[in-house]
Amino acid sequence: MQNFIQCIHTNKCVLLEGALGERLKREFHLSFHPDVAMADLIYSEAGRAALRSLWNGYLDIARRHQLPFLATTPTRRANSERVLKSGMTHQIISDNVLFLKEIQSHAGMEMYVGGLMGCKGDAYTGSDALNEEDAYRFHSWQAEQFKEAGADFLFAGIMPVLSEAIGMARAMCSTGIPYIISFTIERNGLLIDGTSIHQAIETIDAATDVPPVCYMTNCVHPGIVYDALHRAFNDTDLVRKRFLGIQANTSPLSYAELDNAVDLKSSDPVALACDMMKLRQENGLRIFGGCCGTDYRHMEEVARLLTAGACL
Repeated sequence: MQNFIQCIHTNKCVLLEGALGERLKREFHLSFHPDVAMADLIYSEAGRAALRSLWNGYLDIARRHQLPFLATTPTRRANSERVLKSGMTHQIISDNVLFLKEIQSHAGMEMYVGGLMGCKGDAYTGSDALNEEDAYRFHSWQAEQFKEAGADFLFAGIMPVLSEAIGMARAMCSTGIPYIISFTIERNGLLIDGTSIHQAIETIDAATDVPPVCYMTNCVHPGIVYDALHRAFNDTDLVRKRFLGIQANTSPLSYAELDNAVDLKSSDPVALACDMMKLRQENGLRIFGGCCGTDYRHMEEVARLLTAGACL
């Protein structure tokens, strides 16, 4: 676990996986469970083969460019409520960790396995968000399952509301495992609930005995993040020190526009990578991954530019 913390704080550039969900549907023609989404794919041969193929592809990119690699279990929706509703058991968490750990064991390079968690409600609108205490109780179950399974770190993806992010952070903190909080942010520099990035970081850091290793954003275009970080209220030493990563969408559309889109929104790999390098050079970001619309082409270009000079 200390190795993961050192990885984030000592490496100028770290590669996070690219898109899984979009590619599993589009390229492998897999459908997702109505309750736990991608978390049960490990129980089918087709699902295991597809996941292994995607992770190994991203891993190969990191290996070629000699970048540490982060991957997370596809368990954002596998919370206690949804797992119970599905008729599955807590074993779904450990089974996902063990599957990804198997890939890690054959990586032959620096790789870390993250336990992915998410908000209870809608990550793009903030509906059905939990207050701090309810969030702590609700998310503690999944966090403890990841601890028992041996995850290297915990990752809270696309958190739209500060109150639930605080409770999630406290639940993660209680495990003793390093963790990252990743926000749903918009071009105006705010979370969905109107909280600034600076205020969110300041509040969560103060509310936890051991604060997150860092903060990020995911499922958003780097151009939107650039504008958000350059709002005066976010252009602070605290944000520059603590906000360190992006898992980028290829589309510059807003969350609302993307959530209602019927087709895949993608963009040129070189253009996306250049936009991400701008965040590296001007804002000091060091964790770079891909979300909706990305594939090997995008992550290859990101890795190429990182090792071509952006990390020097």
